[in-house]
Amino acid sequence: MLSFIAQRIVKGVIVLLAIIVLNFFLIRLAPGDPAIVMAGEAGASDKVFVAQLREKFGLDKPLPEQLFVYVKGVLTFDLGFSFRQQAPVSKLILDRLPATLLLTLTAFVISLVLGILFGVLAARFAGTFLDTAITVAALVFYATPLFWIALMAILVFSVWFDWLPSFGYETVGANYTGLAHVLDVGAHLVMPAATIGLFFMATYTRMTRASMLEVQRLDFVKTARAKGLRDGVIQRRHVLRNALLPVVTLAGVHSGTLIGGAVLTETVFAWPGIGRLMYEALLQRDYNLLLGVFVVCSAMVLIFNLITDLVYRLVDPRIEFAA
Repeated sequence: MLSFIAQRIVKGVIVLLAIIVLNFFLIRLAPGDPAIVMAGEAGASDKVFVAQLREKFGLDKPLPEQLFVYVKGVLTFDLGFSFRQQAPVSKLILDRLPATLLLTLTAFVISLVLGILFGVLAARFAGTFLDTAITVAALVFYATPLFWIALMAILVFSVWFDWLPSFGYETVGANYTGLAHVLDVGAHLVMPAATIGLFFMATYTRMTRASMLEVQRLDFVKTARAKGLRDGVIQRRHVLRNALLPVVTLAGVHSGTLIGGAVLTETVFAWPGIGRLMYEALLQRDYNLLLGVFVVCSAMVLIFNLITDLVYRLVDPRIEFAA
């Protein structure tokens, strides 16, 4: 197991370096010069001032030299300096990362638990009204855009019923501490986490249902029934455990996709995470900050994929570790 983890880490570092190089050149191909944008905002657009800005932030150097300096910094955990925020990129990301992890992990747990639960119920009562209702609801949430769900959630639960706060991470100026602070953050978390979670829940529901119906037709399940085992035991120990493998695979892929969903959701709900930070950096042409967010998001995807492979072993001990 340790050998497997070590080999995956080495491969992950190589993949991460390739992503860094690719993102570096792709961002440089985007239209717009950050020096010109900053000069325009400062009210000075003469060529001398623009040239000074480009020299100050190293934008006047050849691209290969800029790439070498950036990669060298990343290898020493230095993601550069944000010339728009006037702060180190690593500090800006670390300040926002806890909020994004809280949001995405909560949404992931909601989607996985509810998706498996509804998938099991749909498979258990296949062909009934309950199965049809769950399938239709899953299709609706899957086909509905995230931003529309977010706006409707704000309209219903914040404007009409006034049950939940509509934006932010916590109540501004309340200065809650202890349990009151936890409950306040939790109230702000409900709608953005549910918005992301409902979309992925629909996928897990349909995957769990289809996988369980397929496993139920296999010979070892028929043998278990012939031996007289109770249906609940068969569903829990034999059917569900084997049906979870495709769901775990899909969840591993989606764990990285959650960050993409968080960009839109964090913007709508004004959630102070790295998804919103990425959007702001894109608008401001803040290359270093944008690259830093990409590096962190890519590293998180690689880590989640490694965790997924380890979970495989827990779900099915017959699977052997192989790098």
